Amino acid sequence: MVLEANPDHWNKERGPRLEKVVFRNDVGPAEALGLVCDAEGEVDIVTEVSPADAGRVRDSDHANLVTIDAMRVVSGLINRNSAPLDDVRVRKALNLAVDRDRLVREVFFGYAHPVAAMAPPYSWESPDDLEPYPHDPEEGKRLLAEAGWPPDRALRLATTGDVEAVARYLAESFGESLGIGVDLVTIPDENLVAAQRALVEKKLPVPFDVLVHAWFDLAAGYPPAVIHREYFHSGGAFRAGPVLPEFEDLMGRSVVETDPEKLGDLGKELDRLVYDEALNVFLCCPQALVAVNKHVDFTGHAATLELAETEVDEGHWSRRGGG
Repeated sequence: MVLEANPDHWNKERGPRLEKVVFRNDVGPAEALGLVCDAEGEVDIVTEVSPADAGRVRDSDHANLVTIDAMRVVSGLINRNSAPLDDVRVRKALNLAVDRDRLVREVFFGYAHPVAAMAPPYSWESPDDLEPYPHDPEEGKRLLAEAGWPPDRALRLATTGDVEAVARYLAESFGESLGIGVDLVTIPDENLVAAQRALVEKKLPVPFDVLVHAWFDLAAGYPPAVIHREYFHSGGAFRAGPVLPEFEDLMGRSVVETDPEKLGDLGKELDRLVYDEALNVFLCCPQALVAVNKHVDFTGHAATLELAETEVDEGHWSRRGGG
């Protein structure tokens, strides 16, 4: 797709700063990364760089790594429809089993933020005094025993391919910290649509206790409207448990609230509620990583890819020699 600048646009302060932008979908992620890191003239910006590839970009002679605190969250979606996961003590035990700092360090190579609940810690709906569940295996084991976790009951952990590394880390954490068996299943890509449909339609029992899941907020204006709603509201696509009246009430008040400060307070109440009820296994907010040609001035945004502010300097390959 080719976008050409409109030089007659009324808002001259916003540009255009580029004559043309070409979006390419004819190269794979690995090839695109090579074209921005090892050469010039083909690709200037590559989004969705994996944390494992970040070092390659940092070491490149041609590209810089741009990190963005994005409105993204990775968590373990808990199936609360039946015992023993319908017990808040079990759900808290799962949260206490996870060392989030180690998860960020070893799985995301440092390019993520531990999160207390579902609101990214840099969003205004994140309660200031809410800290992530501590890594406390002994308290986790105590809660599991108190809740009566069956000794021969293995936890059914499911994942999609994009977050499989997170799921493997969780399986190890649950096993080592809580002393329980874990059956890990990776949903094949060819079965992903059917699995998503089963989760959204809610007509059949879902075959997991915890599903490792990544989600995002497109609007960045009020994360509970997209993140919390989809996971826990009665109309949420990913809800896997009974409706919580208190959550419904807070979300209903959010819909009609027009005062920004009061809306922010409602968002904090929603985040605290899902934390207290341990509705998910709260994990982290991955950063968005972008590889950018060193002669391109790119500004990252938390929720979307925008190029209105992007421009190139005189050293850019397209401008050398008076181009």
